[in-house]
Amino acid sequence: MDDDSETYKLWRIRKTVMQLCHDRGYLVTQEELDQALDHFKQQFGDKPSERRPARSDLIVLVAHIDDPTDQMFVFFPEEPKIGIKTIKTYCQRMQEENISRAIIVVQMGMTPSAKQALVDMAPKYILEQFLEAELLINITEHEHVPEHVVMTPEEKAELLGRYKLKDSQLPRIQQGDPVARYFGLKRGQLVKIIRTSETAGRYVSYRLVV
Repeated sequence: MDDDSETYKLWRIRKTVMQLCHDRGYLVTQEELDQALDHFKQQFGDKPSERRPARSDLIVLVAHIDDPTDQMFVFFPEEPKIGIKTIKTYCQRMQEENISRAIIVVQMGMTPSAKQALVDMAPKYILEQFLEAELLINITEHEHVPEHVVMTPEEKAELLGRYKLKDSQLPRIQQGDPVARYFGLKRGQLVKIIRTSETAGRYVSYRLVV
């Protein structure tokens, strides 16, 4: 293991995780959002080969800005491919701390039984899986990805009422779409997509999550 490149990778991933939490409306300090590589090394170490940091040191717990009881864990399992035992360990911790939502950042993937466990535990416990490779960059900052704004249920109702539309008449975005996954969108939510073009200026469209 090359400690320098591994430390850089872990820093990038954790930074994207912090941005993701912030973009979902969880409380993240500006210091955490802007954390430089040197500060990461001071906080966690720069020898991953000696478990400094161990992945378990990187765990994040955040509370939602609008509702401090709505909390979310972000877990970083040590094993490259995680099995059902790890899922059960995380679920036990969530139960003990009365937290129903978590993200698991996996290195290589999950066993079929672990994936099934995620399905079985919903909707009581929502565990989302991201590959480390997906979090090396923040997809929403990519130049070809337009700005996505998640609308509240009230804003959605107002829009449908104003244009006399039903859900079925709206363009769609899949729940498995990378941007939808980044925001943790659920079926039935509405997203406003803002594109800028040199010819049309600012162009707004809407997508229903299905």
